[in-house]
Amino acid sequence: MLQTDTITVFSTTWCGPCRRLKMLMHAEEIPFVAVDIETDPEAVEFVKTVNGGNAVVPTVLFPDGSTLTNPTLAQVRAQLAAAG
Repeated sequence: MLQTDTITVFSTTWCGPCRRLKMLMHAEEIPFVAVDIETDPEAVEFVKTVNGGNAVVPTVLFPDGSTLTNPTLAQVRAQLAAAG
């Protein structure tokens, strides 16, 4: 799970900011995989490790291993540009 060739968005089904970020990324044609931390124990543990023990969503994992917590679409774009 730690390094992949695509973006991973860790989220939950009830999280409004998660839904909004995924919708915007889809609209911008930014490919990603969505992982529901409520159904994946490994995912929730990963999210906690990068957020000081808290299961904060959305947490975005980039192919280079970097993460952003509750980012805006602009922050996602900037991270992609910096890595690219």
